[in-house]
Amino acid sequence: MDLMKKVLLGFASIAMAFTLAACGSKTVATTSGGKITQDEYYSSLKDTSNGKQVLQEMIVNKVLEKQYGDKVTKKVVDKQYNAYKDQYGSSFKDILASNGMTEASLRKQIRSNALLKEAVKDNDKISSSDLKKEWKSYQPKVTVAQILVSKKSTAEDVIKQLNDGKDFAKLAKKYSTDSSSKNKGGKIAPFDDTNTTLDSDFKDAAFKLDEGKYTTKPVKTQYGYQVIKMLDKPAKGKMSDHTKELKERIWNKDMSDAPTLRKVITKVLKKGNVTIKDKDLKNVLDEYLGNSSSSSTSSK
Repeated sequence: MDLMKKVLLGFASIAMAFTLAACGSKTVATTSGGKITQDEYYSSLKDTSNGKQVLQEMIVNKVLEKQYGDKVTKKVVDKQYNAYKDQYGSSFKDILASNGMTEASLRKQIRSNALLKEAVKDNDKISSSDLKKEWKSYQPKVTVAQILVSKKSTAEDVIKQLNDGKDFAKLAKKYSTDSSSKNKGGKIAPFDDTNTTLDSDFKDAAFKLDEGKYTTKPVKTQYGYQVIKMLDKPAKGKMSDHTKELKERIWNKDMSDAPTLRKVITKVLKKGNVTIKDKDLKNVLDEYLGNSSSSSTSSK
């Protein structure tokens, strides 16, 4: 999965190197035609959509930091950062560079995203009906093995051999074209219904299997044809045993829902006592606060 898609959720995307806060007579650059001061740079920048977006994002992040900063520890940021680093391995720095990021800016964006999630958890209340709806699609993490081949006829031959009693792990090693799993008996990492990296047809076929069973027909996916065997399928259990997990799933979905995030940010800003001092930027928060952003937002 693309690194930026996982990190830049919601409003936590501050990718620009400059800030609107810097203003003064200090020289930013010199040319044969004269110098460019911070005042000139600021005046030019604030009229652009990018400049206004940066200010908007800076304000929101300042307010989020004030309201939820104590809930996002260094440990939380480090855990997510290390997860990305482990996921991408030796290509981690190249991926950062290709997205115009540094290790420091990634950490800042992870923190901003975590702050926003705390705001979502605080302001987006979950009802019993929300939990029941989420429970219907809930699937505990399962573990499967798979054999990936390029031809349907090969997959059918593999299934025939399984029907004749051949060992799945040995067939995976012999036939599978998936180099990351074939020497592990075809076993892949556990996944649930929220997984976005696996093919949807693959997941659908897997979830229908009982433990110890395999697909009796080849499963066509974007990668080829797959034969899947269910190794471990935990019982779903009772909804009351998974309340915390269900809430987390709902909040994660809300982090990708623009209308929900807009409502949450509006609530956060209304508590933030924000005052726009520059009359040319008085409408910068209208997207969230309407005309009230031209002055100071109320403080609760």
